[in-house]
Amino acid sequence: MENQTGFKGRLSAAFIRGSGWLEVIVGGMYSGKTEELIRRLRRAEFARQRVQVFKPRIDSRYHAEDVTSHSQESFRAQPIERSEEIWKYLDDATQVVGIDEGQFFDQDLVRVCQELADRGVRVIVAGLDTDWQAKPFEPMPTLMAMAENVTKHHAICVVCGHEASRTQRVAALEGQIVVGSHGLYEARCREHFKPEVQPPVSSLVSL
Repeated sequence: MENQTGFKGRLSAAFIRGSGWLEVIVGGMYSGKTEELIRRLRRAEFARQRVQVFKPRIDSRYHAEDVTSHSQESFRAQPIERSEEIWKYLDDATQVVGIDEGQFFDQDLVRVCQELADRGVRVIVAGLDTDWQAKPFEPMPTLMAMAENVTKHHAICVVCGHEASRTQRVAALEGQIVVGSHGLYEARCREHFKPEVQPPVSSLVSL
């Protein structure tokens, strides 16, 4: 708490020049959420704004310290365990904060994002809005309700080729949170999604 309190004291003057807001990018897996996050962050850098990015330490699929999309675009990030750690690493001069895989963070992420935006920071959070059973995946739904701007991306259903808004688990694993990508999940439309583990589409075709 000491670091957080000290940082808040310094923020009062640092961000008086700007008006902060919260942007949320959501969708199922393979819908391009991280690509869109990286695109916005790079545009902020082109505008010579100070950018910092945070990611959950649990997500080390492609790189331990980079936010990386499935298409291998990447952006340097600070891995953290809990959302409160953002205060520990945040620089006084930072104008834009990016957060990837927001669904893997604790519910305190909502408060942290609100406080950042209230102090003049542009906050951009990307993550899954629903889990593998198509249930709301907190804290993303709450962040969506609090945000000034929400963008929902869609993937392509691997069964029919139509727009996919669901994430189908295709591996027999337990728990809501299982970090993974190819071989564990597939993008499915409403028609071809089932809220239980299903065989991958390659297996369905062979049958």
